Amino acid sequence: MHIEKLSPNRLSSLPAFDDHEEVYVVSDRPTGLKAVIALHNTILGPAAGGCRFWTYANDEDALRDALRLSKAMSFKNAMAGLPLGGGKAVVWSERPVRDRTAFFSAFGRAVQSLKGRYITAEDVGTRTDDMIAVARETNFVAGLPAKAGRPGGNPSPRTAHGVFLGIAAAVKFALARTDLSGTKVAVQGLGSVGYALCKELHAADASLVVADLDDDRVQRAVAEFSAKRSTPEAVLFEDVDVAAPCALGGILNKETIPQLRAKIVAGAANNQLDNDHDGELLRLRGVLYAPDYVINAGGIIQVAAEYLGWSEDDVNDRLKVIPMSLQQIFEESNWRHLATNTVADTLAQTKLNRHLPARAAG
Repeated sequence: MHIEKLSPNRLSSLPAFDDHEEVYVVSDRPTGLKAVIALHNTILGPAAGGCRFWTYANDEDALRDALRLSKAMSFKNAMAGLPLGGGKAVVWSERPVRDRTAFFSAFGRAVQSLKGRYITAEDVGTRTDDMIAVARETNFVAGLPAKAGRPGGNPSPRTAHGVFLGIAAAVKFALARTDLSGTKVAVQGLGSVGYALCKELHAADASLVVADLDDDRVQRAVAEFSAKRSTPEAVLFEDVDVAAPCALGGILNKETIPQLRAKIVAGAANNQLDNDHDGELLRLRGVLYAPDYVINAGGIIQVAAEYLGWSEDDVNDRLKVIPMSLQQIFEESNWRHLATNTVADTLAQTKLNRHLPARAAG
């Protein structure tokens, strides 16, 4: 296995670089593993964030994704009040993965080499079995099968529940509704998070429009939740109250924002804004945006609880912070006439800055 730590000069030349502390590029010829592990900020604790398994057009795209996602994890963990810094890993292979266990065991060795500076877990494209393989090589991993009375396993349902609570907060703020009955929600992406979100929304008597690249998932949602079918390209532009992106990021930009008919954008996807200015475009259109790293923090809250030995009650208490934080962001955005993502970034950076003197003194 080859692990290269990128030099400060190389890092600073990257468009997505934002004072990242350490970035490692990994390759393992026997398994075909390629990976980027990005540690953005460890002021609050060891860098924590999931491992994304995806197909990238080139190595630079993978590096950019890791840099953006790891920064978001710093802000996410800070806003959730977790004693963890921000990190992220992306893994891919240029050939078919024949032995998934060996592939993720190799990734586990890479994690172990960082000696606890990075804690990994599930993310898009990975599952509990993969984390079990990682755990063969390192203890710096969460998302393992739950032990009796303790959090663990797939964190997706917790992510979905946090998004559900966030949608309810946004609907109350923007539409003055005290419940979700009759609220129309368009969900893009029916993976483990999107499906779990639809289940909760349906139970709350919301009306669903759904789309996914996998037609079997769409058929399941139509059958189980009486959802209306749409397409991945069109679903966010349906005539609904809430657009919930739950697939990949970068879908809110100067081309797509003018097509929105929803009054609220609140979903689970990371990095929904193509760039920071797109938050202001949403504000000027009168669309309330729930910053992604605030609303989708439920998964990392469970990961933290599993890794740090917290209880289920601890998880549930911290999930309640999500709608409270969003309410604060919405109110401040309203009276300061600032985009919600700008307000959230400022709040998160302030939380990080409070720890700088103590860190320097240590």
